[in-house]
Amino acid sequence: MQGTVLDVRVAEGDEVVRGAIICVIEAMKMENEVTAHRAGLVTQLSVKPGGSVATGQVICVVSDAVVKV
Repeated sequence: MQGTVLDVRVAEGDEVVRGAIICVIEAMKMENEVTAHRAGLVTQLSVKPGGSVATGQVICVVSDAVVKV
Protein backbone atom coordinates (compact mmCIF):
# COMPACT_ATOMS: atom_id res chain seq x y z
CA MET A 1 0.00 0.00 0.00
CA GLN A 2 1.15 3.55 -0.63
CA GLY A 3 1.39 5.84 2.38
CA THR A 4 3.44 7.54 5.07
CA VAL A 5 5.34 5.71 7.81
CA LEU A 6 4.04 6.86 11.20
CA ASP A 7 5.97 4.51 13.49
CA VAL A 8 8.67 1.83 13.20
CA ARG A 9 8.56 -0.72 16.02
CA VAL A 10 11.66 -2.82 15.19
CA ALA A 11 15.30 -2.23 14.36
CA GLU A 12 17.85 -4.21 12.37
CA GLY A 13 19.13 -7.05 14.54
CA ASP A 14 15.86 -7.49 16.48
CA GLU A 15 14.27 -10.92 16.76
CA VAL A 16 10.55 -10.95 15.95
CA VAL A 17 7.77 -13.48 16.22
CA ARG A 18 5.21 -14.14 13.51
CA GLY A 19 2.58 -11.41 13.67
CA ALA A 20 4.79 -8.85 15.45
CA ILE A 21 4.16 -5.27 14.35
CA ILE A 22 6.96 -4.02 12.10
CA CYS A 23 5.61 -0.54 11.40
CA VAL A 24 2.46 1.56 11.17
CA ILE A 25 1.59 3.19 7.83
CA GLU A 26 -1.02 5.89 7.26
CA ALA A 27 -2.84 5.48 3.97
CA MET A 28 -6.05 7.21 2.97
CA LYS A 29 -6.51 8.64 6.50
CA MET A 30 -6.33 5.15 8.06
CA GLU A 31 -3.54 3.64 10.15
CA ASN A 32 -2.44 0.18 8.98
CA GLU A 33 -0.16 -2.14 10.95
CA VAL A 34 2.38 -4.09 8.90
CA THR A 35 3.24 -7.36 10.64
CA ALA A 36 6.01 -9.96 10.34
CA HIS A 37 5.04 -12.84 8.08
CA ARG A 38 7.30 -15.22 10.03
CA ALA A 39 9.52 -15.40 13.10
CA GLY A 40 13.18 -14.57 12.69
CA LEU A 41 15.84 -11.88 12.72
CA VAL A 42 15.33 -8.45 11.13
CA THR A 43 18.27 -8.23 8.72
CA GLN A 44 17.16 -5.24 6.65
CA LEU A 45 14.82 -2.34 7.38
CA SER A 46 14.16 0.20 4.65
CA VAL A 47 11.71 2.63 6.28
CA LYS A 48 11.92 5.50 8.77
CA PRO A 49 9.18 7.47 10.53
CA GLY A 50 7.97 10.29 8.29
CA GLY A 51 9.14 8.54 5.13
CA SER A 52 6.87 7.34 2.36
CA VAL A 53 6.34 3.85 0.99
CA ALA A 54 5.13 2.71 -2.40
CA THR A 55 2.99 -0.25 -3.32
CA GLY A 56 5.17 -3.36 -3.54
CA GLN A 57 8.15 -1.80 -1.74
CA VAL A 58 10.14 -4.10 0.55
CA ILE A 59 9.79 -2.71 4.06
CA CYS A 60 11.64 -5.30 6.09
CA VAL A 61 13.57 -8.55 5.54
CA VAL A 62 13.16 -11.23 8.21
CA SER A 63 15.70 -14.07 8.03
CA ASP A 64 15.81 -17.30 10.00
CA ALA A 65 16.80 -16.62 13.60
CA VAL A 66 20.07 -18.03 14.85
CA VAL A 67 19.68 -19.99 18.07
CA LYS A 68 22.32 -18.95 20.61
CA VAL A 69 23.57 -21.62 22.97
